[in-house]
Parts: sequence; structure tokens; C-alpha cells
Amino acid sequence: MKSSFVSVVAALVAVQQVSAHSIFQDLWVNGVDQQASCVRMPLSNSPITDPTSDNIRCNGRPGISQKCTIAAGGTATIEMHAQPGDRSCADIAIGGAHYGPVIAYMTKVTDASTADGSTGWFKIFQDGWAHKAGGTVGDDDYWGTNDLNTCCGRMNVLIPAEIPAGDYLLRAEAIALHVAGSLGGAQFYASCYQLTVTGGGSASPGLVNLPGAYSPSDPGILVDIHASLSTYIVPGPTVYSGGTTKSAGAGCSGVEAGTTTGPAVATQTAPAVVATGGSGSGSTGGSSCSVTKYGQCGGTSYTGCTSCASGSTCSAVSPPSYSQCL
Repeated sequence: MKSSFVSVVAALVAVQQVSAHSIFQDLWVNGVDQQASCVRMPLSNSPITDPTSDNIRCNGRPGISQKCTIAAGGTATIEMHAQPGDRSCADIAIGGAHYGPVIAYMTKVTDASTADGSTGWFKIFQDGWAHKAGGTVGDDDYWGTNDLNTCCGRMNVLIPAEIPAGDYLLRAEAIALHVAGSLGGAQFYASCYQLTVTGGGSASPGLVNLPGAYSPSDPGILVDIHASLSTYIVPGPTVYSGGTTKSAGAGCSGVEAGTTTGPAVATQTAPAVVATGGSGSGSTGGSSCSVTKYGQCGGTSYTGCTSCASGSTCSAVSPPSYSQCL
């Protein structure tokens, strides 16, 4: 009887998958909105389903030209939404009963705009699971993805103060476990942000490889959350000692607590002209302004470049909110 119920639940949530898929796409640096300027934007909001694939690193996306600068010890706020360009807090960040942990990794690289992520990674953040009083199954409990939805799709991630200065990839990930009761059912939503870290120290965190850190049969990946859970083990290594762990169900703080597209914080002023900006976040600036392939070139409230680099065309991906050079 229980297995039949689980099968029905899994089938119902599977029907919702298309509308519930999501993308980590925007970034805040110490409360300043960087929009999607330094993210390797995934081509769609569909998940990765094979954690042993190279795509698990950065969703198969190559580097872009822009980087976001942040001081060691600063706060990077990752931001997820269901559709490209949609930053409305009225819309759920990730729906369809896509419960699971939210995780962040970093890897030090020579050049964040060209690195492929084959260097070693260290976990700097996780928001996993906590039992909710009165809950009878995992669906009733607290999860990192619930916190994303509560906090307008945003999650504050502390950049460890003691890591060396230089270029890094910051990898944001949510793992949806609604159909993870069978092998290959877990869904990985991952994006990489390109960072230049200033200040810092000389710490050398322990590293894992991606792929390599996850196995499809790991207890935090192959798990039936439609049954009662006494514990949950977040996949991957432990959080680096200089990183942070958020308790699932904890409240929003700082930028997370915004209730509009952007809370009352300073917004970065873009340059008048962007020669080859990865997201086209500057003003149009005439013919000298162009957007690199896969960068944003249009959409609701967008004020940046609308001309695409040679070989790509500005195409409506999620009209009218988001257009991309494809």
C-alpha cells in the first residue's frame, strides 16, 4: 500500500516538473545587485540527472567575459528563479515539491572566464534538512529549497575570509529529491559564477573533484523523501571550516529578506558602453555595444545592449521577460 502511494505521489510531482524547473542566475555582492553579469547562464531550466557527467561542474556551460569582484569574507547572495530573467518575489523560486538541499562550492582557477572546472572544489555552504514538528514524511520537513522559496530565491553564501586572492568559480546547486527514491531520479540544478576574490589569506582547503564527489547511490541522492526521515546526509564533502551551514527553516537575512525584485540596497552602476559584456548589462551605447553569445539582450525592464556578437541573434527565450543571444 505504501509503495503504491509513493508511486502515485512521484507520478503527480513528475507532471509538474516542466513548470517547476529552475535556474541559479543572478548574484549579489555584499548587497549590491550584479544581476546575471557573471553567471554562466544555463541554456534552459532543465536539471542535470547524471552526477557522474562533466556537466555536473557548471551545467556544461563555457566561460563568459565578465567576472564579479568580491573581497574574501564578503557575502555572495546566489539567486534562483524558475524562468530566465524572472526576479519577482511573487513567483515561487523552485516549485513542484522539489525539496532538497542547497549547496555552494568554490574552485580556485587561473582565469575564471576560461576555466573548465576540472580543478579541485571545496564546499563553502550548505542548507540541508531539518525535521519539522508534526511532520510525518520528508515532504513535511524543512529543506534548503523551502528556504529559497521563503527568501525570494536568494541564499546568502559567505566567501571564506582566509582563502587566497585570485580567480574562482562559485558553483551554486540545488538538488531536487521528489523522484529520488529510484536510481537516477535526483535532479541537480547548478550554475557557476565567475569571481575575482581580493584580500584573503593563504588557506588551502581540502578538495574534491566534480565529477567524483557524488555517486548516484549516495544516501543523500538515492533517498525516498515521501517516507519518514530520521536523518538526511547532504551529498558531497563536509563544509570547509571557513564556510557556513544554514539550518533549514531559519529565517531570511539581509538581501534574502527582499520582497521585491531588489530590496533597498545600492545597485551597481553599469558602464555607458559594454564592448563584449557577458550579460549585456550596460546601456545600449549604439553600434559599439554588443552582447556575447548566451548573454541577455532583451526582456522586461532590461536596459542593456540589444545587439548580439557575430554569429548569434537576439532571441526571445521566455517572452516577454527574457531574450538571449543564441
